[in-house]
Amino acid sequence: MNQPASAYFLEERHDPNETHTLSVLVQNEPGVLARVIGLFSGRGYNIDSLTVSETENQKHLSRITIVTTGTPMVIQQIKHQLDRMIPVYRVVDMTLTGSSIERELAMVKVRGGGDHRVEALRLADAFRARVIDATTESFVFEITGNSSKISQFIDLMRPLGLVEVSRTGVAAITRGPEGM
Repeated sequence: MNQPASAYFLEERHDPNETHTLSVLVQNEPGVLARVIGLFSGRGYNIDSLTVSETENQKHLSRITIVTTGTPMVIQQIKHQLDRMIPVYRVVDMTLTGSSIERELAMVKVRGGGDHRVEALRLADAFRARVIDATTESFVFEITGNSSKISQFIDLMRPLGLVEVSRTGVAAITRGPEGM
């Protein structure tokens, strides 16, 4: 059975999803984070990573760093909606600046003995991860770097006895002498 023809021409769009890191400078006051997160959840946008910290104590400002994924149109919409929020002073798409530094910290707990223990230490050394806790049965490694490096380290630790992981989320800053 044929569908009735539409009066409107609707072109199917298959724009690829992109991952963007947004840095949002906001007033450090109660409820601001909830409003920003509410913007994402209310519209069905996903947050891949979220970090928040006060950055300028005298000015009572906080920086919210959000990693999100969407089509270029959705990313643009997110930025415009964040810009219109009252406690938001500035929104910078760190992905588009091209000159930003992104880092993440993770603590990775691995249990094992014998060859697995030796291999875990060897891999940790190769990834420049530090041992911050050690027992006769396990290690806790601290690793910093970009998200893909940390994910790769975690994947390599799985067969060696990965127990758990705690990640901070992405922190980002632009290069050069200028501030946000």
